[in-house]
Amino acid sequence: MTPLKLVGGYGSPYSRKMRAVLRFRRIPFTWIMRGSPDDVGIPDVPVALIPVLVFPGEDGRADEAMIDSTFQIRRLEKMFSERSIIPTDPAIAFLDALLEDYADEWLTKPMFHYRWKYAADIHKASHVLALDRNPLMSPETLKKMSDYIAERQIERLRVVGSNDATTPVIEASYRRLLGLLESHLVAGNRFLMGARPGASDFGLFGQLSQLAHFDPKPAGIAAAENPRVVSWVSHLDDLSSLEVENAPWPSRQDAAAALRPFLIEVGRVHAPFLISNARALRSRASEVRCEIDGLPWVQQPFPYQGKCLKWLREAREALSAPDRKFVDAALESTGAETIFTAQI
Repeated sequence: MTPLKLVGGYGSPYSRKMRAVLRFRRIPFTWIMRGSPDDVGIPDVPVALIPVLVFPGEDGRADEAMIDSTFQIRRLEKMFSERSIIPTDPAIAFLDALLEDYADEWLTKPMFHYRWKYAADIHKASHVLALDRNPLMSPETLKKMSDYIAERQIERLRVVGSNDATTPVIEASYRRLLGLLESHLVAGNRFLMGARPGASDFGLFGQLSQLAHFDPKPAGIAAAENPRVVSWVSHLDDLSSLEVENAPWPSRQDAAAALRPFLIEVGRVHAPFLISNARALRSRASEVRCEIDGLPWVQQPFPYQGKCLKWLREAREALSAPDRKFVDAALESTGAETIFTAQI
């Protein structure tokens, strides 16, 4: 087949997520750095975001491009049956999707926070991300590019909710996630989904490819406190050699037990934000103000995460009654159940 094209960046957690997915699934693709000399002839997408996944046209049609890693994964599942990353059991697949949403939509907060709040992280990110496009650029151009990147991204801290009030919540949630994943690995679970990776594993990998491997402060925390997680991230980057033909998805009982600590974390931080954000969007408030983990949270409303809540609720409703019963039991008393029960 004609290889797909993946247009992204080394510093983009979602680009790294999708590159790892394509590698694991052994789907032929070409990696293209956004803004590099190779970034030509890529079809337009509705929003200038990365990664962009380009599918070759058929019967003389033009190539087609799409954004949003979650929907890219789901389209690939329809196109390719081998080495799937979505569990065959709809109920477990739902839990996988919920944890992928947590990785994509909550963990991006510590990722962005650490990168653009602390001086050493800002210096590394602004310079290295600029050079990723062209490592041969002149010192003068690098200075202009790094200044531009830093200024633009620091200004966006308010969009993800990083500020003095929310710093304790964000940083504590990152450390807890490292500890949860470390304990999960120590217990003999290679992935969130057991013996083979699910979409949630690649969602975690994407954010941790930056937090635990690139940005100085969070990478230092991971190396000092949870080195097993650092190694896990290295492995997830390329699982093309992993054989999964005989690797089963977890049973419902095993999945509910192994994932419960992560679901409690979803209930602790992600659920209250999703609900408060949706309420702010509905009332057209200028700020999201709520309490997360017993501390104040304030940021501007985030429309996309309002859509995420809607999609999660729709996915639960689409489950059969027995599947929904299992999911509700797995979520009971985790706090994550409020994503589906709270009034908006």
